[in-house]
Amino acid sequence: MTVLLAFSRSIDWISRQFGRIAAWCVLIACVVSAGNAVSRYTVSVSSNAWLEIQWYLFGVIFLFGAPLTLKLNEHVRVDVIFGNLKPRAQAWIDLICGVAFLMPMVVLIGWLAWPVFAESFAINEMSNNAGGLPRWPVKLLVPLGFTLLALQGLSEIIKRAAVLGGQLRPTLSYEKPQR
Repeated sequence: MTVLLAFSRSIDWISRQFGRIAAWCVLIACVVSAGNAVSRYTVSVSSNAWLEIQWYLFGVIFLFGAPLTLKLNEHVRVDVIFGNLKPRAQAWIDLICGVAFLMPMVVLIGWLAWPVFAESFAINEMSNNAGGLPRWPVKLLVPLGFTLLALQGLSEIIKRAAVLGGQLRPTLSYEKPQR
């Protein structure tokens, strides 16, 4: 379990780095959006590329930020009962749901997204909009983002198994729903 926990810490580090990229992309998207609005309304100059780069940045924000959100346990929970359970029961639920639901879905989506990217890359797909950007870079984000999410899911499964095996203290905090 020691080796697996070290592997988990490595994955957590990777998620933090991609989370930092996502955070910087929020700022970049704001600057691009503001710059585009200012140039469009002051000197009547704009391009579809500016709009598309904002969409691409949103893709980076979402797909690179999701693994860090999972690591920080900040994802949305709709289970009203979960927050009232003891840490060991929460670990069991996280472990079972991670294995049964999270991992199959992220692997499936990542796997299905790869041929979409590969075809786009092979034909050097371009936007249909005048002045638009190549499409393959944004299509690469989907399999890459879901691979990162699968790795973080694996890290979380390792940590929950370590909690259940007594090798790790349950340190995760869950926000209880408001009543």
